[in-house]
Parts: sequence; C-alpha cells; structure tokens
Amino acid sequence: MSATEATLIIFGFLLGSVPTGYLLGAWMGVDVRTAGSRNIGATNVARVVGKRQGVLTLAADAAKGFIPVFAAVQLGFAPVAALVGTAAFLGHLYPVFLKFQGGKGVATALGVFLGLAPLATLVLIVIFAAVALTSRIVSLSSMVAALAAPVTLWFFSYPPAVVGLSALIASMIILRHRDNLRRLLAGTEPRFASVSSR
Repeated sequence: MSATEATLIIFGFLLGSVPTGYLLGAWMGVDVRTAGSRNIGATNVARVVGKRQGVLTLAADAAKGFIPVFAAVQLGFAPVAALVGTAAFLGHLYPVFLKFQGGKGVATALGVFLGLAPLATLVLIVIFAAVALTSRIVSLSSMVAALAAPVTLWFFSYPPAVVGLSALIASMIILRHRDNLRRLLAGTEPRFASVSSR
C-alpha cells in the first residue's frame, strides 16, 4: 500500500469521525447524547433539536462517507476506494473526537455507497422510502435497506470488494440497531410523525 493510499484511508476515518449531529446539537445548546435515543444521528437530532438540524445532520453525515470515496476515485485510487469508505463508516461509528462513541452509520453508509455504487444506491433509497412511507419507522427502513444492500450490489454486478463491504456495513448497522429491534418486537418503536418541528 502506498503512502497516498494510507493517507486516504486515514483521511476517511478522520472525516467520518467528525460528530456533525453532536456539533449541531451543541450549537443549539443540546447534548444529543443525553436526550431522546441518545444517538448523534439525524433522526435523534431532528427529534430533540429540530427538523432543520436533522436534515443538516443527514446531509453532513452522508457527505462524510461520499467525499473520501469520491476523492480516492478521482485521484486514481479506485482499487482502495472501498477501504476508504470502510474507514469513513467506522469513523462515524467510533469517532476519535467522542471517545469512540458514535452513531449507527446509516447516513454515512449512504454517502459511501453513493460514491462506490450510485445506481444500486438509488434502488436502496427507493427501498428505504417505500418502507418509511408504509411503516413511518426510520429504524425499520434503515435495517431493511441495509439488508438489501449486498443483494442489490450483487445484482448490479459491482466488484466483490464492494459487495463484501456492503455485507459488513449491513451487519454493523443491524448490530447498532439492536435496541430498536427490541422496541419493534415490543411494539414501542416511535414513528417519525412524532418528530418535533422545532
């Protein structure tokens, strides 16, 4: 591995580590780690701080995944783009700036796949939206889209490294949603209609 490739991977991890949801919450005087679901992701930010901040968190978290992957491809290091994307995703889950206590990674995974597999990602967005519109449960939509990712990427004949990455990301997203799974089974998982409009 060249020095440039290693630098891109480190850059991906550090950019992924930027806790955008926490920073936006702190800007509004709220520590999102102690409110709502205590998660730094877009859904909790929208719930406890406001929809605008939630949308900004979603966009910023997706950008954290997309930018390093796009940079790797544009600089001619496409073979390591999957590793760079993995680093960005792991950075969000285990951010060095928050003592390795991060989010669930859905939006950052979206950005990674937009950079690696844009066509398949559009299909996954449709799947997410369909489940969200019918169930109004963000966590369920996220898990279904995550589980669909490896199959969708395989169907579109993306490289094995990308399909393997999607399987890894899917498994980690499901693991991060274990509390949501318990609430889904108990029938107590909140629906997004309850998100605050502040």
